[in-house]
Amino acid sequence: MSTFPIYRPRRLRANENLRRLVRETALSVDDLIYPMFVMHGNDTAIEISAMPGCYQYSVDRLVIAAKELVTLGIPGIILFGIPASKNPLGTEAYAEDGIIQQAVRAIKDAVPDLLVITDVCLCEYTDHGHCGLIEANEVQNDPTLELLAKESLSHARAGADVIAPSDMMDGRVGAIREALDENGYENIPIMAYSAKYASAFYGPFREAAESAPQFGDRRSYQMDPANAEEALREVALDIQEGADILMVKPALAYLDVIHRVKTEFQVPVAAYNVSGEYAMIKAAAQNGWIDEARVALETLTSIKRAGADMILTYFAKFVVERL
Repeated sequence: MSTFPIYRPRRLRANENLRRLVRETALSVDDLIYPMFVMHGNDTAIEISAMPGCYQYSVDRLVIAAKELVTLGIPGIILFGIPASKNPLGTEAYAEDGIIQQAVRAIKDAVPDLLVITDVCLCEYTDHGHCGLIEANEVQNDPTLELLAKESLSHARAGADVIAPSDMMDGRVGAIREALDENGYENIPIMAYSAKYASAFYGPFREAAESAPQFGDRRSYQMDPANAEEALREVALDIQEGADILMVKPALAYLDVIHRVKTEFQVPVAAYNVSGEYAMIKAAAQNGWIDEARVALETLTSIKRAGADMILTYFAKFVVERL
């Protein structure tokens, strides 16, 4: 039975102040984490061709960029390292003087209140580009856990505030939690990439982090994009192993997964608005097909509406200047 004309929904859309008062989802700077790429060298900032407005920074330039983020009120960053050299074991990932370790120390010295999250994986550091040790062209799960734990511990020693394992090896959250706790870092949270899909949206990132696999693909350890129930199982396992924040990656094609994780587990949920999602909007905007600011804000609002408590996004600076 229709309630028209007694009830007219358009009454509450009549002007901007009314719309503000009844708005259900509010995006703010407090929701955002900015991904950054750091490399060896000095006074260097190389723009990433597939990700306009994003850069590979040397440590000194990274610190300058981090100071700008603080002035904008952005609460945190996540760091990805580009090593000087690569090898089968990805040894720079867990070296005390590795690029991430240098970057963390420099940022915490310059802007100690900025939250520094470190991505923990081997794909950026191995010459084969996979996220773990390789034997007979297969990624070996259990031997990789020891290296991920070493990498996490080296990040904690450098001053990282949050450890974020992205490798999707079984049992890695438990291994990292045990290593941190045994070495006096029991108060450092783990942000687990719990539902990380084998997505086609990662292409620009692989240019940015120079981490494309040299053979095969990552479908034997990253999740099938067709699966949602599996994501819930992965999340439950990570909670049991000690994860404090759970991530869904990518975001836009997996809004249903974000919503289900938040609804079923009621824990802090992060969503990664990934490089391909960013690049599509930038490319369409550069061609004059869309309004970049409106689409970026609408995109991030949809991710928060789905249930994300925090959003990792390359649009963080852009949208903060427009909120």
